[in-house]
Amino acid sequence: MSVASSSKIGSEGSEPRRSKGQSSRDIILLAAAKLATTKGLNGLSLGDLAAEVGMSKSGLYAHFKSKEELELATIETAAAIFDSEVLQPAMKAYKGTEQLKVLAHSFLSHLERKVFPGGCFFAAAASELDTRPGPARDLVVDVLGKWLSFLSQCIIDAQKLGEIDPNAEVAQVVFEIEAMLLAANFLFVMMNDPIHLTQARRGLENVLARLAVGVESQKITNPLEASK
Repeated sequence: MSVASSSKIGSEGSEPRRSKGQSSRDIILLAAAKLATTKGLNGLSLGDLAAEVGMSKSGLYAHFKSKEELELATIETAAAIFDSEVLQPAMKAYKGTEQLKVLAHSFLSHLERKVFPGGCFFAAAASELDTRPGPARDLVVDVLGKWLSFLSQCIIDAQKLGEIDPNAEVAQVVFEIEAMLLAANFLFVMMNDPIHLTQARRGLENVLARLAVGVESQKITNPLEASK
């Protein structure tokens, strides 16, 4: 450990000390990320945010020089939360269908636990920013791209492991799974009924069952078809 890093370790031994300013900034950004899922990034007002964290507007201005800076920092904070709540649990799972199931379960679990009150932060942000070019949109696109790449890699690994049909079109499978997860997000937020999360879990199982190696051959019952 370098001298520079060791000087930041607190008396408890492992956790680095955080400045008062950084701690305040973290509190503001956590509140902003949650509010953004109900009010939108564009709807984040300094008044609402100040009331949420118990701080004056001038106190908020001390941390963010512009609305764009606040938006970008809020997206980055949401990405870190999403990584911790959804991606990291899946990273620890065995590759292939097991990892895919853990990834989907973690996503649905973070909805059910209302980590963000308005559902998936990035589903909400993508809907808001899809026609609004700029750095905020670019950052959301980057996060969504990495999410879809993770889903794709799970499918590719499952094919390599012989768990699902090696001829399945990866992009199509990812599209179907993503569509179910987004539908679950939308319906759960709208209806506040966990049945929609259960339906998404069943839907994933149905997709994997359809793609399981050997399923297509088991469907062939006509001897003439089998001989082709």
